Amino acid sequence: MTALTVNLDRVINFSRAQFHALCAANPDVKFERNATGELIIMAPTGGETGRQNIKLATQLENWNDRTGLGVAFDSSTGFSLPNGADRSPDLAWIPLERWQSLSQAERRGFLPLCPDFVLELLSPTDSWLKTQLKMQEYMDNGARLGWLIDPQAKQVGIYRQGRPVEIVASPQTLSGEDVLLGFVLHLNFLWE
Repeated sequence: MTALTVNLDRVINFSRAQFHALCAANPDVKFERNATGELIIMAPTGGETGRQNIKLATQLENWNDRTGLGVAFDSSTGFSLPNGADRSPDLAWIPLERWQSLSQAERRGFLPLCPDFVLELLSPTDSWLKTQLKMQEYMDNGARLGWLIDPQAKQVGIYRQGRPVEIVASPQTLSGEDVLLGFVLHLNFLWE
């Protein structure tokens, strides 16, 4: 279930519109594209990762429903980042005012922005190093808070604007800090 990266530079240079058309023409395949134009074909997750993902997503959505502070997204949502990459984090969130500033057409397609919050959950075949680079890309494009969760290594990388990455071993909870006000993500089920 490893992602496959394909460099098509010498064959074709996809415009953003062409990449979006490729995704629309292949709805059963999850694609991403990095800032250099490499096409990343994402494999479906296994059962354990899927179970963990839904538990994390449910917590974020329940908090968001209670507070009404923004809009939460799952891993099937595409974001067109300012650096030219097109990414789909496992979980993402933006404040309500950012959502409301988007046109109906922008809301229907890949969102033309970087989320304020991103979460990536490593599956057993994902690379910690490659996903760290992806997390840094989110931060470089305007994300304010990011969590890289590795259930196998029982650690979380916490990404904040303007600060070094903090690695925490087996935290029971994570705070949404000043981005997801009042949100607490419970992680004890990951470390069992």
